Amino acid sequence: MRLGNLERSIMEALWNHPEGMLAQDLADALPSTPAVTTVLTVLVRLSRKGMVTRERTGRAHLYHASAGKDVFVAEAMREVLDGAGDVQAAVSRFVGSVSPQVAAALRDALNSRDPD
Repeated sequence: MRLGNLERSIMEALWNHPEGMLAQDLADALPSTPAVTTVLTVLVRLSRKGMVTRERTGRAHLYHASAGKDVFVAEAMREVLDGAGDVQAAVSRFVGSVSPQVAAALRDALNSRDPD
């Protein structure tokens, strides 16, 4: 799932605050300091995408990321591969470009995967 810059910034803030954040606190935490109404509009979009949940706390809402960053990154990687055309070539080029640490993590993940 592709995110715009403000969506990504909001998600990064929420991932860094698993206890949740109020819209005003999110607006204050973002480097671009958008208006709270802008943050609320983006939170509604993220909620529709299933990335954000909210809970009422008095008159305000506390917003949470609905899944960890690892889930988002895995989904983004899957979407890229789905559109790659030649998946074998794309994966080979990717594997050839990563650090030894990332290659080891990929190897470990593949080795621990349950056979289908």
